[in-house]
Amino acid sequence: MKAYERLLKYVVVRTPSDETSDTVPSSKCQFDLAGILVDELKELGVEAHVDEQCYVYGKIPATPGYESSPKIGFIAHMDTVSDFCDHEIVPVLHPDYDGKDLVLGESGRTLEVSAFPHLPELKGRTLITTDGTTVLGADDKAGIAEIMTMIERINEENIPHGPIRVAFTPDEEIGTGASHFNVPEFDADFGYTLDGDTEGEIQYENFNACKADFEITGFSVHPGSSKDTMINASLVACEINNMLPGCETPRGTEGYEGFYHLVSMSGDVGKAELHYFLRDHDANMFESRQKTLRLIEKDLNEKWGEGTVKLTITQQYKNMSTIIKDCMHLIENAKTACENANVPAQILPIRGGTDGCQLSFKGLPCPNLGTGGHAYHGPYEHITVEGMDLATDVVIEIVKLYAEQN
Repeated sequence: MKAYERLLKYVVVRTPSDETSDTVPSSKCQFDLAGILVDELKELGVEAHVDEQCYVYGKIPATPGYESSPKIGFIAHMDTVSDFCDHEIVPVLHPDYDGKDLVLGESGRTLEVSAFPHLPELKGRTLITTDGTTVLGADDKAGIAEIMTMIERINEENIPHGPIRVAFTPDEEIGTGASHFNVPEFDADFGYTLDGDTEGEIQYENFNACKADFEITGFSVHPGSSKDTMINASLVACEINNMLPGCETPRGTEGYEGFYHLVSMSGDVGKAELHYFLRDHDANMFESRQKTLRLIEKDLNEKWGEGTVKLTITQQYKNMSTIIKDCMHLIENAKTACENANVPAQILPIRGGTDGCQLSFKGLPCPNLGTGGHAYHGPYEHITVEGMDLATDVVIEIVKLYAEQN
């Protein structure tokens, strides 16, 4: 079975994670896919199970004579974002795509070259989109499909390999995919997540990340008699946002540049809330961003009265490059694998995070590989059949390389 055929099977199983939930997994529907994957792994001859927290683990013994090769793991996540995922996902194939603007069903949306300038490079491929009303779910079911296809191919093609471990995680999209990952049970020396974009991407530098929550308490009195008395919490919230550099947002940054991302806001006169994501590759700049918010809290409490503004900062994940720099064979072998698969290698920073970021700090060094997908987290998400094939080829070449490194 081709990787894309598996993808088409997986994406129709809805698996949005729920950031408002305090259960693990955050949504029971993730067990639906987990059960399918365990059955499929077993059919492929893999020793597999799903635990009570919805983590799927699989073990493949080494080819005889290759038992001393490194134990390598491959990881992808089962959940999707909850946005644009409130009804059935309908994948649509576009054979021999012409590289031009593409109308997405009757959704009123168009996949435009002006917004996605890489589209002409996909000319002649079979493009997979949705009908424009949902995400596709290639993030990260493409990664799952490619891992499964790798397993099938090493079996069918009798490719010698060392010990292989696979895992499929829940709740990556809400930042807790690695929280309950059982590293000792996984039993790998190192691994790769398949959770990137273009095939050939190799990523080991990610954002340092935290979330920052402001709670503003106002003082509400009748507006007709509020001279020098009212403190409008919503206006104080606006003041907070206006004190941040307007160009340092996701829209205004790229590459290694960090940002303040206003995720949501709500409020009235008496109460208001602001919720931010802070991101930066540079540890010093990351700390500086947090310091900026603390100074804003201090200044506004001095202006409006102590207790008006309360800031809570919660750390999320760190830049795994500090770990991977001591395991650069992971990057060098991935580059060689791309070369062997005739896929251009691209070393790019991750403008986000993966399960591998946190797993790297738990003793499992784990850079990220591209799956061939684009425009994740929205109705314009797309991937190609050929891109998935190439991404699978890269994984197989990695398996071959480590098999020889006894």
